[in-house]
Amino acid sequence: MIVYLRGTVLEKNEGAAVIEAGGIGYEVHLTPTALLRLGGPGEPVEVFVSESTPMYGGGTSLYGFLSRDERQIFFCLREHVPSTGAKKALEYLEKASRSLPDFRRAVLETDVRMLSDVFGFTKKTAERLVGALKDKLGGAGARGGAASRGEPAADGTMGRAMDALASLGYKSGEARAALQSVTAELAGRRAGVEEIIRLALKRL
Repeated sequence: MIVYLRGTVLEKNEGAAVIEAGGIGYEVHLTPTALLRLGGPGEPVEVFVSESTPMYGGGTSLYGFLSRDERQIFFCLREHVPSTGAKKALEYLEKASRSLPDFRRAVLETDVRMLSDVFGFTKKTAERLVGALKDKLGGAGARGGAASRGEPAADGTMGRAMDALASLGYKSGEARAALQSVTAELAGRRAGVEEIIRLALKRL
């Protein structure tokens, strides 16, 4: 079983990258945010990997993550959320990776509003995530915290930024859109809550 790859990027396309490791090219599916952070052809790269084989036959696919925490969240989504295969789990992870600490906290605290307003899940999906993961995420990524490389901001920053924008009178929809734009601009770089708010205000 392949669980980790270290090598160089050969090419990137929509939804996947080809990574050469040990003279072999592996096609690895990643979230759009992870692909942006991966670097271009020839760049060194290391990814944590999960293999997935369709229930009714077919080839094995590789899903890649830039941190152990991302891979653990992916496992939880795929294994515990009903009717969620690898592709859907990767879609959910793309939203959760805006701030893994905030996502984890929202699930553990049954904060459906944060899952909807900050991460963009529908209310129905947010409730389903809470029901499926509330007892599963306690240890996921606990050792990594804000120091994990896959997390763009320190623990709780996106939630605090959302609350600050709400206190300034901005509607949840426009605040969420601004924070999503900021997350894309940061492209994985950690930022404090003050910087995130400042960047968000430029978009409002």
